Amino acid sequence: MSRRIALITDVLHFIGQASAEALTNDGFRVLCCDEAFADGTERAKFINAHPALTPLAAQSPEEIRDVIATDYGRLDVLVNNDAYPADKAPVEEVTQHALSETFGHLLFRPYLLTVALVPMMKEALQGKVIFVSSAAPLRGLPNYSMYVTARGAANTLAQTLAQELARWNIQVNALAPNFVESPTYFPPSLMENPEIRDKILSNIPLGRLGKQEEAAGVISFLASQKSNFITGHVIPLAGGWA
Repeated sequence: MSRRIALITDVLHFIGQASAEALTNDGFRVLCCDEAFADGTERAKFINAHPALTPLAAQSPEEIRDVIATDYGRLDVLVNNDAYPADKAPVEEVTQHALSETFGHLLFRPYLLTVALVPMMKEALQGKVIFVSSAAPLRGLPNYSMYVTARGAANTLAQTLAQELARWNIQVNALAPNFVESPTYFPPSLMENPEIRDKILSNIPLGRLGKQEEAAGVISFLASQKSNFITGHVIPLAGGWA
């Protein structure tokens, strides 16, 4: 059997690199895409730092599909690891531009990439699609309506696609983190301030931020054959907050 192929998006952010390392350790050939890889210098730096991973220069869903189909001939796992800052704003101050940017990064981009790549999985009669979203929609966050709504839509997309694609033996799930270490959502400027740090941690029953390796462990499980009878779930990873 040829080596299994996984694709992780936005690999330089959120839980991308931890997930890539976990899947590599599981025996996958891990392909990575990120907007930064449009710059050849940045892509070369990534190759030097992560020789076991394969960064793709392709950017659009169609380009990514064509590269994978031509060079590898299969795709076993798609990890839509999309990240974008959670901008805080009262709902009446939300602008159309900000709304478009948030939904573009957190919903439209993973949606369209999934559209492009699912036919390959259908043909193979197997596959895993994993959306890395957020636990925020499970409870709601005042003043974060753009972010929460976009993430909630991604969660619902995972549940819907799970039912639609099940007859092709494709499992679709969403990992829904909150309070996981990430420069995008919990930068040092926040966590190094004792007052702010204590306020953040007071919301978490386990009393600490989650580690990226813990989130990557769930990705590893969902990408494995051990999860073949698990589909349509939104799995919180939030230390008891959700």
